This record gives sequence, structure tokens and C-alpha cells, in this order.
Amino acid sequence: MVAPSRLPAVRRGSNLPRVGDYNRVVVLDAVRRHGDGLSRVELAALTGLSAQTVSNICRWLLDQGLVEETGKRSDGPGKPRTILQLAAHGRYAVGVHLDPVLVTTVVLDLRGGVVARSNTPLTPEVPPEEVLARVAAEVESTIAASGIARDRLAGLGVAVPGPLDGPAGAVVGAPNLPGWRRVAVREELARRTGLPVLVDKDVVAAAVAEMWAGGAGPTGSFAFFYLGTGLGAGLVLRGEVLRGASGNAGELGHLVADGVGPLCACGQRGCLGERNSPRSMVLQAQAAGLGPWPLDDELQVDRALTEVCRLADDGVPAALAVVDEAAARLARAVSGVQNLLDVDLVVFGGPSWSRLERRFLDVVGPLVRGHEVASALHAVEIRGTRVGRDVAAVGAACLVLDDAFSPRSSVLLLSPAAP
Repeated sequence: MVAPSRLPAVRRGSNLPRVGDYNRVVVLDAVRRHGDGLSRVELAALTGLSAQTVSNICRWLLDQGLVEETGKRSDGPGKPRTILQLAAHGRYAVGVHLDPVLVTTVVLDLRGGVVARSNTPLTPEVPPEEVLARVAAEVESTIAASGIARDRLAGLGVAVPGPLDGPAGAVVGAPNLPGWRRVAVREELARRTGLPVLVDKDVVAAAVAEMWAGGAGPTGSFAFFYLGTGLGAGLVLRGEVLRGASGNAGELGHLVADGVGPLCACGQRGCLGERNSPRSMVLQAQAAGLGPWPLDDELQVDRALTEVCRLADDGVPAALAVVDEAAARLARAVSGVQNLLDVDLVVFGGPSWSRLERRFLDVVGPLVRGHEVASALHAVEIRGTRVGRDVAAVGAACLVLDDAFSPRSSVLLLSPAAP
């Protein structure tokens, strides 16, 4: 048997009869976190539940097709123990990332594997109702391409730029989606697709993707820094996402990075989101004599940023200066968040990350580690996402899986009696 102290932290269950549903997801979460599988004995040791409770729950999870027996393992004298793993085919979820320049749709299995994927370009002038009609059609075609029966779908998750009205599932005025004022995304997509719909910020979705499909570290506490058209952070402590009072936590864009540069819409100069935006970085490169590049829309800005990053990777001094200075500005924000929350893992991702990764890791890592307050107690791991460029779309689907199958303390107050 694997020693519990060497396994990633999991939620502890309760042997009180009234928290059966909570205990089910505690056990399922423990199985999910251990890709090689766990025996019933290991599950009891990890969750603090009685052997009989674990046995009853495992029987229920097997009947529901959420876990499967995958062989036996012997860890010493005695009878080999049957190993349980998450059943990838047990349930599926659909995820959509509504980015200002691209809509990405995925179908995900219970283990976080992508079964089907599609991308469709988005132009800023398209009105919200037409965009949502296109999204619904893309969802339907992606489900059809996956071959998954609709009764195996747990729901549809949608990742959008903030800010948003979480309880209403509405975008309330995303700066990078012109014309989107109180757009009822959840209501409209539920009506068009007939699926249960969850809507959350793209940075939150990315963090949830890392929990489900990327690996959240030994304590389950980390910060995910999302680099796209905008900049934000998904914050996770002990396996639960921090959303804030209105669901808009993690808006890093208005942290003052250096006090210089153009005036931000918030009235300050030097805001991180303004200084490190793709458009701003391209303009800085052009001011240094590179380019010029056409910047009439966000697609052109995206192509120009790709060229700036290519020049930086090739060692062109002016491009290197732009990228390295952006990395240093971000490092100051990362260091502040890391010290504030005491996380032991920092993850970067988003549409811009693959182009910035090489230089950013060289610059950000040493700066953050050099200012870590708790360095004598633990190291901080700094890396790129393991999910890939589509992390927000994958995360949108993971929102559905996380909502259905992850333990939350609030369930303790609401769950009926069950095994």
C-alpha cells in the first residue's frame, strides 16, 4: 500500500450518515487525483472513512460507471488488492472558450481527455446574439463528431472574459468584447442546446483545467496566470477555486506595474494589463524600430505579437528588451500573489503563452524565487500549463465535471443520507 503521507492531499470524509453525497465525491476525487489507481484500503486511509462506508461508495460508483476495476496490486504479504481508477467513459462534458478572436469547443471525458475539438474564428463586429447562435451550432457539430450519446453529457461549460455576473451567467461588459453589455450567455445557450450550462471567467476555467487535467501539486494550492488578449489569475487554495464576492476575483490587469505608459481606462498609468497587453507589446516593439505591422484588429495584433516573439527567440535586442521587460513586470505581480496566498505552484497559460514561454520562464522564475517569503519552508514550482493552448476551453468543460464531481464543504449542510 502506498503511504498516505506520500500521496497528494485529498479531502477528508465524514462517517455521519447525513453526508453521503459529500463522501461519494470525496472518494471519487481521491481516485481522480491518483492516476495509477487506489485500493479500497488506501481510499479508507486517505479519506478517513470507515472500510464499510468506502466499500458501499465504491459499489455505487461502479454501478454508476464512474470508476472501474483495473486489476490487482500486491504491496506485501496478504491478498492482492483490487485497484480502482476513474472511468474515462463514465461521463463527458462540453467546453467552450469565447475568446475575442476565436471560439474553441471541446468534448472532454471524465479523466480530462479531449475526445473532440473544433475552432472557429470570431470577428469583433459580430453582434452577441449571432455569436451565441454560432457557438450553439458549433457545440452541436462537435458533439456529433465525438460520437457521444447526449445522455452521457454532464453539461456545457462556457469560459468568457470578465467581468461577469456569475449568478446570472451573464457577461456584463468585457473590455475585449465590444458591445457585450449584460449578455445572458447561460440562458441563451441553455435554450439553444438543451444542456445544463455553467458560465465562468476564462482565468477560473483555466485554473480548473489544471486541477483536473494538468496536476495541481501536492497541496492543491496554486495560481494560474492567464495570458491572452487580457491578463488575469485563477486562484486555487486546497483544491477550491477562489471566485470572490461577485465571481470576479483574479483581475490583475489594474495592478500598477511601473507607473509609466499610456493612461488606462481606470485612471492610472502603468497598469499591468495595459503595459503587457499584446497590442502594447507590439507598439513598444514598433517604437524600438521593429515592424511596422498592421494593427487594425485583434487578429493582426495577434500575428504581430507572434513576430515580436520570434524575433526575441532569434536574439534581436529590441525584441528581447520588449519581451524581457514584460516578463519582469509580470514577475512582480506573480511574486505579490505568491507571497499573499502562500501557494507552492505557479502556472502560466493562455493563447499568448506558447510564444512567450521561452523568455518568460528564464526571467520570471529567478525573480519570483528570489522574493519568496516562505522559501525556507517550501519551494515554489513555476511552469507552463500541461493542458496546452486550449486550456480555457478544456477548463470550461472541467467546470462541469468539477461542479458535479468535486467535494465542497457546503455540501455538508445539504446532502441527504446515502452510502
